Amino acid sequence: MRPSQPHQPKRWVPTRLIEVDAWIDSSLWRLSHAFSAAWESLTIFSRRFRARGFKRVLVELSCEGLTLGLVGFVLLLVLAQPAMQLTANGLPLQSDYSVLFLDRHGNEIGRRGVLRSDAIPIDEMPDPFIKAVLATEDRRFFEHWGIDFFGLARAMSENARAGGVVQGGSTLTQQLAKNVFLSNERTIDRKINEAFLSLWLESNLTKREILGMYLDRAYMGGGTFGAAGAAEFYFNKDVREVSLAEAAMLAGLFKAPAKYAPHINLPAARARANEVLSNMVQAGFMTEGQVVAARRQPATAVDRSSTTSPDYFLDFAFAEVQRLAEKIPHRNFIARTSLDTGLQKLAEESVDYHLQQFGKPYNVKEAAMVVLDDEGGVRAMVGGRDYGLSQFNRATKALRQPGSSFKGYVYAAAMEAGYKPNDKISDGPITIGKWSPKNYGRSYAGTVTLTDAIAKSINTVPVRLSQKIGVDKVVAIAKAMGVESPLRGDKTMALGTSEVTVLDQATGYAVFPAGGMDSHRHAILSMTDTDGDVLWDARRDMPPRHRVLSEQAAQSMNEMLVQVPIRGTARKAALSMTRAAGKTGTTQAYRDAWFVGYTGNFTAAVWYGNDSYAPTNKLTGGGLPAMTWHRFMESAHQGIELKPIPYIDDPLPPLEEPKVASAGEEGGSPRPVRQLSLNSATQKLLVGIATLFDDAPPLGPEKVAANRSSRAAAGAQ
Repeated sequence: MRPSQPHQPKRWVPTRLIEVDAWIDSSLWRLSHAFSAAWESLTIFSRRFRARGFKRVLVELSCEGLTLGLVGFVLLLVLAQPAMQLTANGLPLQSDYSVLFLDRHGNEIGRRGVLRSDAIPIDEMPDPFIKAVLATEDRRFFEHWGIDFFGLARAMSENARAGGVVQGGSTLTQQLAKNVFLSNERTIDRKINEAFLSLWLESNLTKREILGMYLDRAYMGGGTFGAAGAAEFYFNKDVREVSLAEAAMLAGLFKAPAKYAPHINLPAARARANEVLSNMVQAGFMTEGQVVAARRQPATAVDRSSTTSPDYFLDFAFAEVQRLAEKIPHRNFIARTSLDTGLQKLAEESVDYHLQQFGKPYNVKEAAMVVLDDEGGVRAMVGGRDYGLSQFNRATKALRQPGSSFKGYVYAAAMEAGYKPNDKISDGPITIGKWSPKNYGRSYAGTVTLTDAIAKSINTVPVRLSQKIGVDKVVAIAKAMGVESPLRGDKTMALGTSEVTVLDQATGYAVFPAGGMDSHRHAILSMTDTDGDVLWDARRDMPPRHRVLSEQAAQSMNEMLVQVPIRGTARKAALSMTRAAGKTGTTQAYRDAWFVGYTGNFTAAVWYGNDSYAPTNKLTGGGLPAMTWHRFMESAHQGIELKPIPYIDDPLPPLEEPKVASAGEEGGSPRPVRQLSLNSATQKLLVGIATLFDDAPPLGPEKVAANRSSRAAAGAQ
């Protein structure tokens, strides 16, 4: 028997690892060898296509072109995204509402909307009018595909030769894209979107459809839209019946309806019509002999020089009518509005006066203004310098930084949180992250009261307050007070970096003279059908007012804001007959200047700036905005019952001695006078008399409508 051998451990584990390692090494070698062989074969094959000499230059250029083309395609795709979103639901339908608007006293102020029967098919338009439009606006309309590069080059050449803008490069399709989808705001984004939308229109509509829509929707001055409405307004004619001279005058309106409107400037309109006739001859659409009679006997428009239309307000009111009418099975309305034509003229005059006098020195070209009464009715609205030049409503649509005028919401939130006007807080350096806000004068006042801080528009104090009470609470208060624009809610919002509209500011600040109740903003008082039946009434159908700020917070805000015109940044806004309160605002680089102020009767927000966001010449909210507000309010309070600001006992402010106006300040011009109207006592008496006739025999539909409109107008007073 063999002696037992000691146990030997198995050595298969190291052997297996060695085998795996060898397999990996050999596989990698075979793979690299195969790749090298394939690469060598590919290199040998590709040598057949190697270009040399001039061919190589062409190949290199082609490759670079493909690369740049791919980059350009991706860039165009990114730029086209906003236009794609605008066209996601197809072409916007033109509203089928037809609304006759009355002011608060029952006087007609304008119309909006288009009846289906009013749209004239392109086939029924007179041939001379079509030729006049194409010769003047877009001669190559039937040749290009939305963007006319040849026309653009020609326009640039003519403008360079003339040393200014004498021709436009936009095609008729681009103008339609702007009218249908975009606004008149002059920005690069709008021009980019306009180009993509033009291509979309060309690919989805025929040329005749594009031309028909353009002639039916373009603004033609006098508050009219479309060729049919313009022919009726200027000549009392159906557009099918206009003569060659009248067609030329109508075609000349598309470029600048306010400048060439015959009811405003007949010589300019005739000169423009003569240019249109020359364009028709140059384009080969007519001969000189065919237009000579129109030159010798120019068109004469109907005298409508006394006709004025608050177009910016009508656009805003029309949108409100459409919102209110969503659940009403009617399309034709008579809408009585809150507009006061006397105050509207005062607002327009005040804005125009200061732009004319001081616009150039301050390098400011645009302004907007909204006026609310103590019940929240929109009494006046100025959406820009000239509706004929730009229908973009800067009062309701332009988002601009409010600057220090936003501090009103910060202090209101602080008052709601328990702060008092005489509470003291530090005005010293503060840093939040990497942000260190500075005061206007780059200095600090130490410990100040909240009243002094808001009167002197100190920046560090509202920043501290917003951090202590919470930015979310400031946003909530601003929204509750009526700010509808989106608010970012970041740390810089306390200084007014989040954009709002002029209408937002007027709505929000109207809470203060309402004693803390919501402003109840509205533009429509009542809506009736053509038979006079009331379909909607503000007193009956509008939700009741509710409290936004506590009485204590509203009192504290009024006590602080009345100090701003007395010893703060808005001394030029102080009134001679009643207390005024408000807040100025100036943004970085002086791009925007604001004053939002109120009395016991009215609240008004005023903004000055440029559409291009170009800086002004150091214009502040205490300058033109406060001066415009002051000029308006001094006249608006003539002949009315003065109401005190809630919780303010002394009705008259202690004014400083008058001083001589210096350069850049208002002076010398007489104040506009407000049109006299019935006082509230007389209006109530008339309403009482009107009720005596409720049992009278029924009248015809027209008289019923007239009586009800007059009675409702008197009742709202």
